[in-house]
Amino acid sequence: MTFFRITVLLLSSIILLTQCKTDPNAESTNIGYVKLSGKTMGTTYSVMYQDVNQINYQPQLDSILLAINQEVSTYIEDSDISLFNLLEESSKKYAFQASEKPHFTANLLAAKPIFEQTNGSFDPTVMPLVNYWGFGYTEKRTVNKADEAKIAAILESVGYDKIEINIEADKVEIVKSNPDTELDFSAIAKGYAVDVIGEFLTSKGIENFFIEIGGETFCKGKSMRGDLWILGINTPSKAAKLTDIKQKVYLTNKGLATSGNYRNYHTAEDGSIYAHTINPKTGFPEKSNLLSATVIADDCMTADAFATAFMVMGKDKTIELSDSLENIEVFLIYGNENGTMKTFTSDGFLDYINQK
Repeated sequence: MTFFRITVLLLSSIILLTQCKTDPNAESTNIGYVKLSGKTMGTTYSVMYQDVNQINYQPQLDSILLAINQEVSTYIEDSDISLFNLLEESSKKYAFQASEKPHFTANLLAAKPIFEQTNGSFDPTVMPLVNYWGFGYTEKRTVNKADEAKIAAILESVGYDKIEINIEADKVEIVKSNPDTELDFSAIAKGYAVDVIGEFLTSKGIENFFIEIGGETFCKGKSMRGDLWILGINTPSKAAKLTDIKQKVYLTNKGLATSGNYRNYHTAEDGSIYAHTINPKTGFPEKSNLLSATVIADDCMTADAFATAFMVMGKDKTIELSDSLENIEVFLIYGNENGTMKTFTSDGFLDYINQK
């Protein structure tokens, strides 16, 4: 879950694409770039692409995003994910044709290998815990005193291994072993939507584009300057502005996602603060010195999921796991003993910051 922005640096100045106003006629540059922005998935999106014909694809993009939302949003009562989540105990089976629900199917299947690779740190069945701590689709609230017995009971329904997925030809069947098990794709769906938009633009013959949804990003080809796209990783501080940049990243043909805890949190009556990253193993908000995790991957969906998992895992376990993963590069910002910020950069990530 990412609740802050990736900043794009253009023409030697910082421009937040999420602040561009939506223009039905499409704002364009004088070298054939079109800029679009809007709202989706409880956040905003920004798209920039080069098209010599200056075609405004916003209606098509909005239609795609609406279709994805209808399948994976827990805030829509009749979405596919909501229908699965609300299955009664007497009917714990959800069957459908994959071709009729491609977005729900894609998120469902992509989540399993990442759950396994992260040893359960990425777990889309964390939904009941997210609701308990006041960050989910139920009423937003602050937990002033944790009910450990309640959390232990909820944990009985959490675990991707508690759902069975059967696939035969185009038919998909999901079976709950616990009726209280619920899915939450919020840590992967925005990245997935970025990738789908990228596929759409590519199908139109567009070779140079930038896509961002809620901070999850994919860049392809060249920027309007004619070189690599430049992104900025925000300084992970509650006091930091969206324009406060900790690290520039030079990117093309890759997805990038950053997850952090400092912009979405609750403050309890005793003054204690807990953030939205819930550890699916303990049932409690994860506390560590890791302030933000940025991941570069071949697609945005993968980057999105691993960024969330790494915030659960913490710095040391993230470094250990990322060393063993192919095509996954990480940039971590963490606090040390004296309260100052330190960074860890994987060897492969260095290639994306040492361009200039």
